[in-house]
Amino acid sequence: MFDRKNIKRYYLILVRKIRNFLLSAKSREFLIFLFFVFVSLCFWFLQTMNDTYQTEFKIPVRLKNVPKEVVMTSELPDEIRVKVEDRGTVLLNYMLGRTFFPLTFNFEDYQDKGSYVRIPQTEILKKISAQLNNSTQLLAVRPDTLDYIYSRGIPKKVPVAVGGEVSAGRQYYVSDIRVIPDSVVVYAPQGVLNTILTAYTQPFHWTNVTDTLKKHINLQKLHGVKFVPSSVDVVACVDMYSEKTLEVPVVGIGFPKGKVLRTFPSKVQITVQVGLKNFKSVTEKDFLVGVSYADVVANKSEKLPLTVKRYPDVVSHVRVTPSSVDYLIEQQTVSEPSKEKESE
Repeated sequence: MFDRKNIKRYYLILVRKIRNFLLSAKSREFLIFLFFVFVSLCFWFLQTMNDTYQTEFKIPVRLKNVPKEVVMTSELPDEIRVKVEDRGTVLLNYMLGRTFFPLTFNFEDYQDKGSYVRIPQTEILKKISAQLNNSTQLLAVRPDTLDYIYSRGIPKKVPVAVGGEVSAGRQYYVSDIRVIPDSVVVYAPQGVLNTILTAYTQPFHWTNVTDTLKKHINLQKLHGVKFVPSSVDVVACVDMYSEKTLEVPVVGIGFPKGKVLRTFPSKVQITVQVGLKNFKSVTEKDFLVGVSYADVVANKSEKLPLTVKRYPDVVSHVRVTPSSVDYLIEQQTVSEPSKEKESE
């Protein structure tokens, strides 16, 4: 390893070699050559900068004196792009030594134009040209028009609707989709405000969801409309399916007085898919397996097909076992109402 003495000795040797090289005749010729190369490059650069070029600059945009009671529902852009043409020396001065001032517009100058204000292009070009040299040619301005929309009216509250789709993974189902917050405040000119009834989220498509999913999503933008807040949280709750089997009696529906439906068996099994959250709450009382008298009369088979007339919304894939049963219609004697004794 090098110690301090060795490092100092090597340093002195290196300095001596560099000094000897610079003081030699070859070194002086090399330095003179570099000087002329440098001078040539300067002349070439100056000649090149006298040529005409095109470039693009960004200029900030500002709107001043906006009253506190005014809500901007569509604001001016933060900046505009300006394409110009001039000699290279002038353009270099723009890039290195000169900063463009913001294009400032006074809100009070446009109050008589209503809630939708379009700034004339002539005013934009005038403010840009005031900051350019006389030799600079203005080729293009993007955007070529500036406008903004504001509201002074009373805002209103509207509900938020989900503008996307959620599909659960295998053996799962979407039990609930919540939006937080479920409503937002809308600011817009009165004529536009009256047409807005709902705020929608940006479209999305979530697939194969197997657990509760929460994402922050922006609301769909409308020109001249401002939503507060402009984004919401969408929560998709999923639950796992489970099978449940219940024993439910078969019931006759709409039978005439004195006629009773007898089925064999009198009870059937109903198998459904239900989420674990609702597994215990689903009972046989939530189901109705019924056969109408008209269906019995029209039936030409020895067995009677069964239909689930009622089941809760939280279940799916409802299956009946057996799907048909033996039956008979029993005629019962209808007792006549007893006559009241005639008063003596």
